[in-house]
Amino acid sequence: MDFVNALILIGAGFLGGVMNALAGGATLLTFPAMLWTGLPPVVATASNALAVTPGHTMAAIADRAMVPWERSVVIGLILATIGGVGGALLLLATSERFFTLLVPALIAAATILFGLGPRLQRLTASRSHARGARNSWLLPVAIYGGYFGAGLGVMLLALLTLTGKESLRTLNALKNLYATVAALAGVVIFALSGTINWPSTFVMLTGALAGGFVGGKLVGVLPAVAVRGAIVALGAVMTAAYAWRFWFA
Repeated sequence: MDFVNALILIGAGFLGGVMNALAGGATLLTFPAMLWTGLPPVVATASNALAVTPGHTMAAIADRAMVPWERSVVIGLILATIGGVGGALLLLATSERFFTLLVPALIAAATILFGLGPRLQRLTASRSHARGARNSWLLPVAIYGGYFGAGLGVMLLALLTLTGKESLRTLNALKNLYATVAALAGVVIFALSGTINWPSTFVMLTGALAGGFVGGKLVGVLPAVAVRGAIVALGAVMTAAYAWRFWFA
């Protein structure tokens, strides 16, 4: 890895860590940065999955006391694990050429999900709850998490809000727990298959940890709405750039 690529990865990791601390959406920056340094899309996805997993993990550990350890949660953890493994295996079975064509659409979908996050939360909070459907939908959401993962937190929180009456703090804790389990399950598969580019991942992780610390200090300073708007704009630019590169160039 040359010096310029190392700077790109550590810088993207740092900004991604700040973004996750303030509003989320780091993958909209960290995944394109992996691509920018020359990693193939599948390898970039696998490496990025590991690079952003500590953020979910630390959040899950911090909120562990809010998790209601009942039978449905244990079933949810099993489904999240199966989904994460299934998504990772699906990614590994996808040809590099086909996945390359999917990249702009995946970034666009993640950007839309992230942008609509607050609205989805308000909408689902006002709907009637159907808790029995939670685990039915958790598996496909976890499969997406293992396959690509960007926007997974928004999808999980919307699902959990729509299918339960827990407090927002509990719903957020469950979201972090399921996202962590799905991501870790996928990362194990990627690691065993040799798909992760370890040098790139560790360089980005270093930046992400520093960014997360700085972002934590900025939570009370920078308005979340402005940060979210900037991230959506970034996602739109990345979508256009990779659509041009992979579809039209």
